[in-house]
Amino acid sequence: MLIPEKETDIPTGDNIYYIVKKGDSLYSIASMYKTSVDEIKKLNNLTNNTLQIGQRLLIKKVTPQAGKTYTVQKGDSLYSIAQKFNTSVDNLKDINNLTTDSLSIGQVLVISPDESSLNNNEDEIYIVQSGDTLYKIAQKYNISINELKSANNLSTDTLSIGQRLLIPNNNNNLTYTVQQGDTLYSIAQKYNTSVNKIIDLNNLSTNVLSIGQKLLIP
Repeated sequence: MLIPEKETDIPTGDNIYYIVKKGDSLYSIASMYKTSVDEIKKLNNLTNNTLQIGQRLLIKKVTPQAGKTYTVQKGDSLYSIAQKFNTSVDNLKDINNLTTDSLSIGQVLVISPDESSLNNNEDEIYIVQSGDTLYKIAQKYNISINELKSANNLSTDTLSIGQRLLIPNNNNNLTYTVQQGDTLYSIAQKYNTSVNKIIDLNNLSTNVLSIGQKLLIP
């Protein structure tokens, strides 16, 4: 996993230094910092994509705005993405600090929240990554597996890399970390709900809990 340098290594308010590690590539670093390969090469006067372990790269520091993100697919252009999300090419370039119209497959773009028209109920789109499972995605967004499957009309738990999942906007669920001595009954009583609802929301197959386990509470 890419690890950014400490705050003391930030030379300006807009840029940050990154030290190249084993396995890094310009593409992976660009994806991490939501920038482009071309931008990194331009900032560092690179003439090719070759990197050396320990090499210091200047990265334009990007603070993503709150909102949706989109992962660039084969055949995408800034124009087609702008049309898809009812925004403009200039707006996309400004939000993502892009200096050219060039895109890389897999590049993550921030979509302006007030101009996005992907849907009208503030749901979010998630692009399935390698290693993802319905359980991990559901935990990340504080929803249940059943809610995730229902929103996407899924009949199985199988996912494909690059698959687009609709994440239902559900702010009604709480997350509780199981403490020593907890039971489903005691937790249900604490939050004025039922054991069955907790079991269903968390897709539990047993009443046995583990200390540190995270539960969604309806």
